[in-house]
Amino acid sequence: MQRTQFGDMACSIARTLDVIGEPWSPLILRDVYVGMTRFEQMQQDLGISRKVLTERLKWLVEQGVLERREYSSRPPRFEYVLTAKGTELCDLLMVMVRWGDRWTAGAAGPPVLYRHHACGQIAHVEPRCSACGEPMHATDIDVLPGPGLSG
Repeated sequence: MQRTQFGDMACSIARTLDVIGEPWSPLILRDVYVGMTRFEQMQQDLGISRKVLTERLKWLVEQGVLERREYSSRPPRFEYVLTAKGTELCDLLMVMVRWGDRWTAGAAGPPVLYRHHACGQIAHVEPRCSACGEPMHATDIDVLPGPGLSG
């Protein structure tokens, strides 16, 4: 599989894209997040070829986003589970969901709703500032050089 490598760029967006920028990867993460942990489940849900799914799963395991766990020894069978790194990537997917629900859902509305465990309400993700807790959007920030820029 020929891939453009973004991992060496001094850019967190590029480095993230290096891990999940191929279009099938976020959809695979979504499936694992909602409980489709077995190869056959993912293949059926996504309609993806066995070869492409195998390559994507291998890549996501190598990147530490998914872990491959044996669930049957006779015959050997494996499932895929999110690591802490993978679970945090699902937070990124939730921001994508919010955008997609707003701009692409159409008249039918969002295909899936999300209930927040803490309050029990149907809600959406809204980025907040880690320092003050206020909503944080692209128009509310300045982009400054960080310590990793020159390194």
